[in-house]
Amino acid sequence: MKKSNLLETAGLPGFISFLAVAFINAMVDLGHKILIQNTIFKIYDDATQVGLTAIVNALILLPFILLFTPAAYLSDRFAKPHLMRVTAFAAILITLLITLAYYQGWFLFAFALTLLLAAQSALYSPAKYGYIRELAGNERLSPANGFIQATTIVAILSGIFLFTILFETKLSGHVYHNEAELIQHIAPIGWLLVLFSVIEFVLACRLPMTSSAQPDQRFDWQRYRRGHILHENLQRLYRNPVIWYAILGLSMFWGISQTFLATFPAFAKIVLAEDNTIIIQGLLACSGVGIIIGSLVAGSGRKGQITTGLIPTGAIGMCLVLFIMPMLASTPAFALAILGFGFFGGLFIIPLNALIQLHAPASQLGTILAGNNWVQNIVMIFFLLITLFAALFAISSQLMIEAIPVITVLLALALARYAHKARQT
Repeated sequence: MKKSNLLETAGLPGFISFLAVAFINAMVDLGHKILIQNTIFKIYDDATQVGLTAIVNALILLPFILLFTPAAYLSDRFAKPHLMRVTAFAAILITLLITLAYYQGWFLFAFALTLLLAAQSALYSPAKYGYIRELAGNERLSPANGFIQATTIVAILSGIFLFTILFETKLSGHVYHNEAELIQHIAPIGWLLVLFSVIEFVLACRLPMTSSAQPDQRFDWQRYRRGHILHENLQRLYRNPVIWYAILGLSMFWGISQTFLATFPAFAKIVLAEDNTIIIQGLLACSGVGIIIGSLVAGSGRKGQITTGLIPTGAIGMCLVLFIMPMLASTPAFALAILGFGFFGGLFIIPLNALIQLHAPASQLGTILAGNNWVQNIVMIFFLLITLFAALFAISSQLMIEAIPVITVLLALALARYAHKARQT
């Protein structure tokens, strides 16, 4: 019997090692963020909590905007496995600093290190996604993206539960009055971040090398400072209507998701009268389970076929779930709804990611993938700024949750209109 396309993709040389690197990288990125967000959840309530959570998420996104052009250059200039090794080693140094901050009770410093850890991820990301195409080829882009998306989400789910359970365990029986005292109680968890970083580096050193490097390429710092390179890179994205459409769709999904992730914990804390971070993070983790299922369904087409019909299906499903969400009042109902949101999100994003990789010229793949990150993160920062301003004006988390589905429908209609115009031209 002929193996399925998913099994064929999993059996590609070096693919399992690559998935392992992606898994550990996601765990390291998530661990510190979870510890900081849980600290905010314990100390603050409603609008203040939403605002601080939005700031944490913004710090994670900013490097993807500021480092767009250098990340694109490095991904195209050097072999992608080599770049992943360098960034993995940088993660070891950063997690050592984070652990020091925990032990010293330097909450603001630990808060700020979120930005440095995100910078490491910003340099790593285009190399990771460009490496998918080098390993899988064009025919297996959809299943390969399904695997990497599912792997990343499994890592996120694992990290959420692992670091949140450790967080609650370390706090059990302790009294704390502020952020500094709290993070000192959880400081030993920092060594786990260091350990994961070391494992990531070891795994990255085992990745098979590829011939993607362009050693003759030079970086023009003068044109970079003047913004000329940024302008040219963005023109490459906009020039291809399919790529631009896919980027807009992905940006819509992640922008809405950022607002939801920043708002839901405060909303659930009030509606469910729950202050246990394991329960709250567990509910959010249901979205990851849904994305895994949706990603695997979207990536299971025959011969890696990109099923674009799943894009409107996913958009409609997400809108319906978001409209239902404010009416719920029990933990099981929230879990089911968030699972559904993730499932439809997986159906939505996998074909869009595959379209970008398929239509991008091989010599510009790193640039286009970094540009994709840049646009998505600009949109996510914009959504988080709106969330932050809403929190500053003391708008309740209930009202924010009710506004999200309305915004989602408007954006989905705008995206559909753009797709229709693009097909006509």
